[in-house]
Amino acid sequence: MYAVAYRLILLCSLIAYMAAIYVALHIIVAHFSKRPGSKLRWFFTVLTTPLLYPFRAMMPARVTEAQLRYVTLAVCLALWFATRLLLAALGGPGQG
Repeated sequence: MYAVAYRLILLCSLIAYMAAIYVALHIIVAHFSKRPGSKLRWFFTVLTTPLLYPFRAMMPARVTEAQLRYVTLAVCLALWFATRLLLAALGGPGQG
């Protein structure tokens, strides 16, 4: 049971890390790509929309898309850091 829990936490850590990378890349692309019809900007919008959707539902209506991306990035990084700390505290899959 311990090994399964450890691997689930490790999976959550990986997902949070990947989400943070995607949102960070979206922030960078949105900053540098000013052309409205940019395919790269469209790609990252499509890629990160499922990540931004839950935060958009919780945030007030006056929050801009850029602010929403930064909030999502901060939450993903906090979740990734927390899972890494939890994994370090647990030791390893063979411990316990």
